[in-house]
Amino acid sequence: MQASIIIADDHPLILKGLKDFLLEQNYNVIATAEHGKKAFTLIKAHNPDIAILDINMPHLSGIEIAEKCLEEGLHSKIVIITFEKDETLYKRAKELNIFGYVLKEFALNEIENCIESVIANKPYFSPELLKFLESETPPDGFNKLTTAEIKILALIVQDKSAKEIGEITFCSTRTVEKHKSNIRRKLKLDSKSGSLFLFAKEFQDYLLKNH
Repeated sequence: MQASIIIADDHPLILKGLKDFLLEQNYNVIATAEHGKKAFTLIKAHNPDIAILDINMPHLSGIEIAEKCLEEGLHSKIVIITFEKDETLYKRAKELNIFGYVLKEFALNEIENCIESVIANKPYFSPELLKFLESETPPDGFNKLTTAEIKILALIVQDKSAKEIGEITFCSTRTVEKHKSNIRRKLKLDSKSGSLFLFAKEFQDYLLKNH
């Protein structure tokens, strides 16, 4: 038996586009809603397997609907669709046992994978969201670094030599090497010359975005 699905979005074109797409793929869309209050009423009335909800809707948001479902013991699995890449929302979604978080710009590409994952009882979070959140999260030990050391790491990821870093930061090559040694110690990296560059490359999104 196919999973039953309800969709709610206050943007008529997005609502119709998502509904038409899922019907074309032979999914069992049983109802749609243009605002949160109607969506919650439909969830209570039909107890769908999956409720795909816009995160921002009049009357009740997708998050508020998830909270109400949890309070009332409703078992529909909630999938949030949104344009927002937000760590606070992501954490709140996990707290509320929300099963899916799909970014709207990728919705038609990802929604089938999301639904299949949810049907298999596996949470689905948009890969682009996870990539964004990883770039926002500082690596272990990063908070031990000084401002000067972070600046040097950001220059290392740009493949600058110790001499070039010294010229940019107005310090001697010897001072740069001492900073690099301190960074390796604080981040618990091995003493090989390439260890800092490999670390910097791994976290370059965070380094270049935040420093």
